[in-house]
Amino acid sequence: MFQLSEEGLQKVQTELKRYESRQSAVIPALYIAQKENGGHVTSEVIDHLSQVMDIPVSRINEVFKFYTMFNQKNVGKYHVQICNNISCVLNGSRELTQHILESFHCKLNDMTLDGKLTVSSVECLGACGMAPMMQINEDYHENLTPEKAVEILKGLK
Repeated sequence: MFQLSEEGLQKVQTELKRYESRQSAVIPALYIAQKENGGHVTSEVIDHLSQVMDIPVSRINEVFKFYTMFNQKNVGKYHVQICNNISCVLNGSRELTQHILESFHCKLNDMTLDGKLTVSSVECLGACGMAPMMQINEDYHENLTPEKAVEILKGLK
C-alpha cells in the first residue's frame, strides 16, 4: 500500500497551507506523490492523497486524468513526450514520432525493453513557435527534425 514519506507528507501539508482552497494543492501533491511512487500514479496513490488532503478521490482523479504530466503507468527512465497539437503537427510531429518509434523499436506509450524510453503523444506543451518539439522528462527540445530527435535520444545516458 502506498504511503508518502515523512518528507512527502510535509511537502503536501505545506502546499495545502499555501492556498485558500484545498483543491488548489492537488497538482503539486500529485507531482510529489508521482515522484515518490517511482514516476507514476496508481489508485492507491490517489486514495492516500484523498485521505491526507481530505479531498474526495473523484476530485483528485479529475485533475489526474486530465493532465498528461501525470503518468498512469510506469514509464521509462526517459519519458519522451511529443506534442501533437496543430503547430507541431503542421511542422512534422507525426513524422517525428513515427521516426522515433521505428528507430527505437517501440510502440507509443510502451516502455522500451531496456526500460530506457517511453514515447508518448501529448497535447500542447506550450512551445508552438518552436514546433515540432518534444519534452524529455523536464527538458524541452525544439525545432526538431526526426534525425535530430533520434540523435538527442541516442545521446542520453
